[in-house]
Amino acid sequence: MSLEQIIFYLFSTILIFSSLMVIISRNPIFSALFLILSFVTCSCLWMLAEAEFLAITLVLVYVGAVMVLFMFVVMMLNIQESVSKEKFIKYLPVGLLVSVSIFVEMWLVLKSKNLVNEVAVSPIRHDANYSNTKELGEVLYTQYMFQFELASVILLVAIISAIALTLRKRKNVKFQDPVKQIHVKKADRVRVVAMKSEKL
Repeated sequence: MSLEQIIFYLFSTILIFSSLMVIISRNPIFSALFLILSFVTCSCLWMLAEAEFLAITLVLVYVGAVMVLFMFVVMMLNIQESVSKEKFIKYLPVGLLVSVSIFVEMWLVLKSKNLVNEVAVSPIRHDANYSNTKELGEVLYTQYMFQFELASVILLVAIISAIALTLRKRKNVKFQDPVKQIHVKKADRVRVVAMKSEKL
């Protein structure tokens, strides 16, 4: 068995385990950490398959979006500082385990790229001028054009539906009208009153 095959099976096992932990874990913080581990592991598998564009996109979009969303939820929950400090030690082992796993996976991918000439059985290699982004674009916009457009229409309908659901009119709710604020003049809001000075 070659080095890349060993790394592939190792990463696949980690990916399956972390994906199951996202579903099984009852703690939302643990689920988010294992979800990040799943995304990074999947991006490492794509790098082994020479799909660097997909790997970088997965890390930048999904891992970044998950972390931003997680921080937003934590800030919105208004967790007390003392409570968060007490629970930090509880979450520290899982966080360290996920971090170490991510760094080990990155190191294995880079090591396998350096030792590619020593691998007995390896996939087809491309030269330095090969661009998987170009290949992906040509496949999406030629062979799978209808499916790509259909997915974009479904996403557009989902966005419009989400906006329509949140724009419900609520009674007894005060809100500001920016149009009225722009057209307000000084004379409508400020009234100068002349008063005589008084001595105490």
